[in-house]
Amino acid sequence: MDRDQEEIQFVGFFGIFKESYNIVTSWGKIFSQITLALILPLSFIYLAHIHISELLFAGIMHNESTLNITPAGTSSYNTIMSILSSKLTAYTLFKIGYLIFFIILALLSTSAVVYTIACIYTGKEISFIKIMSVVPKVWKRLMVTFIWNFIILFAFSFIAVLIVILLLSLYLLGSSDKVVDTLALLFIIIYFIGSVYVSVIWHLATVVSVLEESYGLNAMAKSRALIKGKMGLSVGIFLLFGLCFSGIQMFFKNHFVIKKRDIGLLNRIGYGSLCLFLLSILMLLGLIMQTIIYFICKSYHHQNIDKSSLADHLGGYLGEYVPLKTKDVQLKQYEV
Repeated sequence: MDRDQEEIQFVGFFGIFKESYNIVTSWGKIFSQITLALILPLSFIYLAHIHISELLFAGIMHNESTLNITPAGTSSYNTIMSILSSKLTAYTLFKIGYLIFFIILALLSTSAVVYTIACIYTGKEISFIKIMSVVPKVWKRLMVTFIWNFIILFAFSFIAVLIVILLLSLYLLGSSDKVVDTLALLFIIIYFIGSVYVSVIWHLATVVSVLEESYGLNAMAKSRALIKGKMGLSVGIFLLFGLCFSGIQMFFKNHFVIKKRDIGLLNRIGYGSLCLFLLSILMLLGLIMQTIIYFICKSYHHQNIDKSSLADHLGGYLGEYVPLKTKDVQLKQYEV
């Protein structure tokens, strides 16, 4: 981030990786502490949830299979039904608990990384203790933004479900298979594009929520305006990380969750540890890169970041300064 603000907009796909590498290597101690305190537990919870979910789900499927071959009304049937009901309840409660802890740690990790990079950019003195004291305050703003993102995704998914029901109705009513298949393919493409679009805007909105006065729906709107002109770059980074994330998840399932006879216990532990390490690194880089993309978008739209005002804004989280108004913190326009 040592480039002139006018030059940041020209940082490309591979340039983002280079900038991220330079930041991590230059501030290795701080990011190592953040990773150990927040990102590593976040990665562990995610991988543990995959393993536990698989065990619980396998138990549910086993009981359902047994129930199907057990005569209804017998004592065995009622016993299995009771066990199945208990396991379904446990599975649901586990999923809810996992989501709560995962969201909290994810937002805390985002707060810590974005705040740290902003401090590095402004030359503000930072320490791990100071970062951790700021994180809970920033987290509240991110939670509001997350809730609005959840509402938007829920509405988007609800509409998608209605469309799926409509397509199924057309199929059952005897509509042409080619017409239904074409509509289904078009729907899948639109749904995928829409999901990626909302996700990219959400990730940038988290950075806006930390570095500007806006949060919630306003942060989403600002993110949408900022991303214009750099959508291709943002989507490319997002999809690459999505592929890497999916790859680690599949590797973990195949070499740790699924118990294969040719994979010993020590090998499984080794594979699990490797996945935990890779996922932690991936999450850290992802948070760093989305912050860099924020600065790239600001530069692309010819908005000069006033480092002193931004430093005052960051200091406001610690009570070092009186919180500034939006017009003071906002990034000023400059002529090209």
